[in-house]
Amino acid sequence: MEENHKRSHWALLNPGDDNELEVFGYQTQALRRALCLLGSVLSFGLLRLLFYWRPQWNVWAHCVPCPLREADIVLLRTTDEFQKYTRKKVICLYLSVLKNPINLKSGDIVVADRHSVINRAVLKPELKVRCIQVQKIRYVWDNVEERFQKVGLLEDSNSCSDIHHTFGPGLRKEEQEIRRLICGPNAIEVEIQPIWKLLVKQVLNPFYVFQAFTLTLWLSQGYIEYSVAIIILTIISIVLSVYDLRQQSVNLHNLVEDHNKIQATIQSREEGLQEVESRLLVPGDILVLPGKFSLPCDAVLIDGSCIVNEGMLTGESIPVTKTPLPQVESTMPWKSHSLEDHRRHVLFCGTEVIQTKQAGAGPVRAVVLQTGFNTAKGDLVRSILYPRPLNFQLYNDAFKFIVFLAFLGVVGFFYAFGVYMYHGTSARDTVTMSLLLLTVSVPPVLPAALTTGIFYAQKRLKKKKIFCISPQRINMCGQINLVCFDKTGTLTEDGLDLWGAVPVMGNCFQEVHSFTSGSALPWGPLCGAMASCHSLIVLDGTIQGDPLDVKMFEGTNWVIEDASGGYSDSGIPASSLIIKPGPRASQTPAKAVAIVHQFPFSSGLQRMSVITQQIGKDHLDAYMKGAPEMVASFCRPETVPPNFQKELKLYTMQGFRVIALAHKPLEAGKHPEAGTYTREEVESELTFLGLLIMENRLKKETKPVLRELSSARIRTVMITGDNLQTAVTVAKNSEMIPQGNKVILIEANEPEGFFPASVTWNLLENREDGHSNKVHLSESLLHRMETCLPIGDPSIPEVGRGDDYHFAMSGKSYQVITQHFGNLLPKILVNGAIFARMSPGQKSSLVEEFQKLNYYVGMCGDGANDCGALKMAHAGISLSEQEASVASPFTSKTPNIECVPHLIREGRAALVSSFGVFKYLTMYGIIQFIGTSLLYWQLQLFGNYQYLMQDVAITLMVCLTMSSTHAYPKLAPYRPAGQLISPPLLLSVFLNTCFSGIVQIWAFLFVKQQPWYCEVHRYSGCYMVNRSDSFSNASVVSNLTMGNGTLTPNSILSFESTTLWPIATLNCIIVAFIFSKGKPFRKPIYTNYLFSFLLVSALGVTIFITFADIPVIYSGMELIPTITTWRIWVLAASLVQFCVAFFVEDAILQNREFWLLVKKKWGVHSKSQYRKWQRKLAKDPSWPPTNRTDYSGEGKNGFYVNPAFENSESTPVQKIDVIGRSTEQHFWTRL
Repeated sequence: MEENHKRSHWALLNPGDDNELEVFGYQTQALRRALCLLGSVLSFGLLRLLFYWRPQWNVWAHCVPCPLREADIVLLRTTDEFQKYTRKKVICLYLSVLKNPINLKSGDIVVADRHSVINRAVLKPELKVRCIQVQKIRYVWDNVEERFQKVGLLEDSNSCSDIHHTFGPGLRKEEQEIRRLICGPNAIEVEIQPIWKLLVKQVLNPFYVFQAFTLTLWLSQGYIEYSVAIIILTIISIVLSVYDLRQQSVNLHNLVEDHNKIQATIQSREEGLQEVESRLLVPGDILVLPGKFSLPCDAVLIDGSCIVNEGMLTGESIPVTKTPLPQVESTMPWKSHSLEDHRRHVLFCGTEVIQTKQAGAGPVRAVVLQTGFNTAKGDLVRSILYPRPLNFQLYNDAFKFIVFLAFLGVVGFFYAFGVYMYHGTSARDTVTMSLLLLTVSVPPVLPAALTTGIFYAQKRLKKKKIFCISPQRINMCGQINLVCFDKTGTLTEDGLDLWGAVPVMGNCFQEVHSFTSGSALPWGPLCGAMASCHSLIVLDGTIQGDPLDVKMFEGTNWVIEDASGGYSDSGIPASSLIIKPGPRASQTPAKAVAIVHQFPFSSGLQRMSVITQQIGKDHLDAYMKGAPEMVASFCRPETVPPNFQKELKLYTMQGFRVIALAHKPLEAGKHPEAGTYTREEVESELTFLGLLIMENRLKKETKPVLRELSSARIRTVMITGDNLQTAVTVAKNSEMIPQGNKVILIEANEPEGFFPASVTWNLLENREDGHSNKVHLSESLLHRMETCLPIGDPSIPEVGRGDDYHFAMSGKSYQVITQHFGNLLPKILVNGAIFARMSPGQKSSLVEEFQKLNYYVGMCGDGANDCGALKMAHAGISLSEQEASVASPFTSKTPNIECVPHLIREGRAALVSSFGVFKYLTMYGIIQFIGTSLLYWQLQLFGNYQYLMQDVAITLMVCLTMSSTHAYPKLAPYRPAGQLISPPLLLSVFLNTCFSGIVQIWAFLFVKQQPWYCEVHRYSGCYMVNRSDSFSNASVVSNLTMGNGTLTPNSILSFESTTLWPIATLNCIIVAFIFSKGKPFRKPIYTNYLFSFLLVSALGVTIFITFADIPVIYSGMELIPTITTWRIWVLAASLVQFCVAFFVEDAILQNREFWLLVKKKWGVHSKSQYRKWQRKLAKDPSWPPTNRTDYSGEGKNGFYVNPAFENSESTPVQKIDVIGRSTEQHFWTRL
């Protein structure tokens, strides 16, 4: 019973998704609410403030746990490591408020869609729906499954026939109204945050609240100047933050505002076609598409086809052809009715329809799938509004340090309380002085100082045309030790040059036709395929489409024209694309060819097909283009040359981009219309036509950048959708794989029959080949060829034991290894360098797997198919200027990878600056804490102007300029420390605290031993009698009887404070200098002119004040003149402290070789997962495997299956923990 109650009180929201949340049900109690209100009043709002900071405390105080079905308040908790809480109120919607009254019996359904959660959400007979709004998404309570479920979308469980038959005729008016009420408006509304609300959020930050308390206390004690300076700085900081947040809010609002004002045409069941505002669209509506249209929602095409610009999603303004969802009589969900990519049927919100093609007499129609923030554009906006929290060790450690300083302040509070109580001081003074010491240890300038490093780095990045929408990630860039690169458009040029074509005749490859020779390609099936198998369109007189398609089409010298130019008499549909030979094309019997139907290209299928018809002829032709291996698999085996693999390797291993072409005539009369052919019918029993060879050159910046990253010991990995052999060659040519290193190709296969899943390891070896003829390339190119050696070849040399080998695999193999060889994956990733034929989902999954090995991952791509990986990486750098780059933390306007080392350099400089500032502020607080504590011992403290000199002239100015030192131009072969809580840093703070404490305590005690010393505030008469014996400058002393220097009993004027102040001030200057280390991550300190000037000025002013016998200065600073010898002692003590501190910091604590020796001596190793695997594999004599095949171990049905694997597009959610030996054994051994 209790277990059932607990289960009904808790549920999961979005289980398995990235935004998974736990939901807890609570019910508000009036008595608890009244007590909380009373507590808030009695605590002067402090309790209310605590509830604001901790929403869970608010809920626990006001409410009692209850089943979710009865809850009026829910508490949400993220399931990640942050465990962040959010409070939400349960809202009730009543269908009785609708214009058309609804009368439902208990068994009636509310909407026609039997799969819809709406039918299970409406409580009868009240006609009430309970819902919550979380991060702009609405969830309704499912009364059957007893959990909150998302609304505003059609359920994925609908089949193709459900979508066509249930929604094809349009929705009833009553159902539209119900859906509008429950799903909410189809709008991506980003409200412009009011300034007062942003201001309140900033001011109520816990640190600012503590700062307000500190400044109030200081102002009450007359410490006006510094308090005013901090107030001004805080106001500027808050105003800038509010302005920045406001601008972001305005920009995002303007970005999406036009989306909410689109007029759309829908088809309803009763009223037919009608024009409505896009905000009134609901899931299930029939959307009629005009010629050009900006999509206000996600929709699935059911009639006709269209061409869409998906630049907003992919970052590439390349037209994409969308085809209608087939009417398949099947109960399978529509997304999985076949192995094809379902995205080719879906029109995404925010994309532009640029051309529509009717299938018959009716219009082009689509069913609304998702509305509002459920759409693709809505998801993009939500990712900006609610970014993924950063789990960076620096920020966690910084919080711990602040807690430590606060604890130190609390210790000081009790110390001061005890001292003042012991001396019988009044209660008011005791509490005031105790609170003052409490505030000394936590510097109020901390928030401003910590953000300056990031601010300066962001400013420098902007000068290099690198823009950042997530500034906190700049520090993360300083820890990057692995960078993933897309290939095409990132490492290589965007455009492809048509190099040649290799035709096939009679089952044999023919001589290469070179396009550089200028001769036209002879007419034939190969030329027909090149001219027609594409998705190009003509817009404003310009051919637009995929660059590969454009180059291929231009190589035929054909031209494109519109079908409306009088071809209707030939029976050609008006929506067809007409191609005809141009003036420079080879002679052909065909006057023109119509592309009557397309099966578009998708990265999942790796191919596309078209159906064409020659003008004036009845028969149809089918052409296919795609990845060579994929195209060959659809061809009749007897048409594929036996040396197909060998010929393919000949080109791919030289870095060429290779695609294959195929053809078959379609049977006349089998289908009345070309559009009625299925893809399966067209893509079968094809004739292999040949290979098209395209050259993709490296960008000139690629090789130097990869060389620089390699010298900095930053791993580089290629993740591409291109051919594996091409990727390997590009990696070698770009020196991503150093010369002489070995490449091991991994090929994994799914289980087949009684045979388990297998993984084969083939060593790719460099060697000269003896081919002389039969090859159509120059002899110099032949020497660069590589061949895959057969298993068991005795000539294969043994692979080295270090990092001189690299793994390369395809997306298919990655999928199989993830599913069946989960314990092999981390071993492979430690030395994996090339991942080819990777889908967008696999790219994201791979980046996450690298992160699980504790790599700090950077991802650089051109925006196309890389958005998921760019968002997943610690630092995603988009080379695209399209709107999709908004989803990436960094965007480079310079379209090459030079931005990567720039970003890493600035990240390292910002990180080191943050550490330096943090160490300085920690020491500054401790130095003041020690000095103040010593003076408190005799009920004294520093004067206001003494504090002011330390706080404003040194700390404030130094902290705001210390971080402006530029990054060092050369990347060091190691990273800066990534943790504040590390032995070097803790020792640095501890030892400098000891040095400061020793010198200050020595000075405090030693000054009392001097013959001229007396306790001025107690025995001022004694001091006045003996002053002429102790000081030669009597005029200075006589002037102390005026103004602030009167020798009346007070708590400031004393020899102790006069001695401790220059020591503490010089100590602040010392630590500011030694914590501003330059090389290897920043330029030398003297290059930061402003900081150096301020530091030298502060030093000069401090020494001048110490040695100058100027009455006005001593009076204002509340100091007592001492003999010159004592001042020299004070200066000498500070000089000794500087020498010792500088030597310890520079020669020991910042000495990398010393710490490596200590680690080696004590056997300390890195705890990073990838380091553990490297150490483990280095000791394994059987690793890396070469030229052998392994099989999956015993498991369910005889095979080992990784339980964390879901599908090819998903990422394992469990962290792989490999312990002990691998479970793989040779299959035949086990038999």
